Amino acid sequence: MGRDQRVPPVAQGSGKTDMSVRARTIAFFLPQFHTIPENDRWWGPGFTEWTNVRRARPAFSGHDHPRRAGPLGEYDLRDESVLHAQAALAVESGIDAFCIYYYWFSGKRLLEAPLDLYLKSGPDFPFCISWANENWSRRWDGKDHQVLISQEYDEGTAAEVFRDMLKYLSDPRYLRVDSRAVLVVHRVDHIPHAAKLAIAWRRIAREAGIGELYLIAAETRRHIDPRPVGFDAVAEFPPVGANTLGSALLRPPPRLDAKFRGRLMSYERTARRFMSRRPAEFRRHPGVMPGWDNSARRGPNATVYVDASPQRYSQWLAHARDAENRHGKDGLVFINAWNEWAEGAYLEPDASHGDEYLSATRPDYAWRAIPSKRPVGMPSVAWLRSTALAAAASALNAGRWLSERLRTSIDK
Repeated sequence: MGRDQRVPPVAQGSGKTDMSVRARTIAFFLPQFHTIPENDRWWGPGFTEWTNVRRARPAFSGHDHPRRAGPLGEYDLRDESVLHAQAALAVESGIDAFCIYYYWFSGKRLLEAPLDLYLKSGPDFPFCISWANENWSRRWDGKDHQVLISQEYDEGTAAEVFRDMLKYLSDPRYLRVDSRAVLVVHRVDHIPHAAKLAIAWRRIAREAGIGELYLIAAETRRHIDPRPVGFDAVAEFPPVGANTLGSALLRPPPRLDAKFRGRLMSYERTARRFMSRRPAEFRRHPGVMPGWDNSARRGPNATVYVDASPQRYSQWLAHARDAENRHGKDGLVFINAWNEWAEGAYLEPDASHGDEYLSATRPDYAWRAIPSKRPVGMPSVAWLRSTALAAAASALNAGRWLSERLRTSIDK
């Protein structure tokens, strides 16, 4: 599909909601659906995200694995026709932009091909970038300590990485809020002197003719405050912060594998917790996930959010949109994610649900009855271990909260 066949601008999408005043919906977009030499070396020849997806196995009765791709197939994101097809589906389902992960490690780019192709010949569909500034390790196979490529920060990092980003931020399709270019940082808490980086970025953006920036910190650690680091807002990033006792699955699933050593969480309880969060003293954009199940990556150590459904997801998304609509088109709702197949967090059609999650994303989605809960299994060691892990996470979060409160009190 060439540039003369681009999808229509998002403002022309269908739906009953007034597109000019409603909050915009942004979906995180993973580019790891093509081979790169580094992944071939670390994980084996031909590795892509589909490699993980294919090898997943169910851990209990009704556990949907392996996931199978729908009409888009097991695509390669170096094919521009795939980008156009994805954007067309996004427009039809009420998505307003993709937030594409950007990988930069001290001047070394990874997985850049889809983003560069989007810039060159992609669809007329808004996008922004999220700097995924985390070390890559062998976490998928349990070797967290073995770093594959590290994220280093030195005096020149702010200028170097931002100058590489300029070609994206200057594109006319780049997402803006009140004329400010949206730039997301995945782990702002990892950046030493983040406030200085924010100041440098704003200065370089003005000098380069980009204008003002709208800096968003992904809430990849609970209770991030954007103000001390010079950012404008945070964006919720579920399920971060939810792997606690308040979201634990209280009903053991049937025939749970005795070898399962991960965490079983409740999608329904998690959605309620996010919807009932107290308002923040700063700008916090709501986030929603269609599901979460990283069995494809973590195997028996996975975290699985049980009882996710298009209907429950639609309720959560509608609540988030209602909260942001008061900000009009400057309101943003983030979805985690468009295509995180190996984390069970995707909207793209699959063999199990068809296009139901895309339909449930539409602002005019016809609400349906919530499906009945799955059968209950017998308590087991694996389920009790899962509950204990959730309880431990709750205790750890409480300790961190108390520590932060004490530190804040001392600073005052």
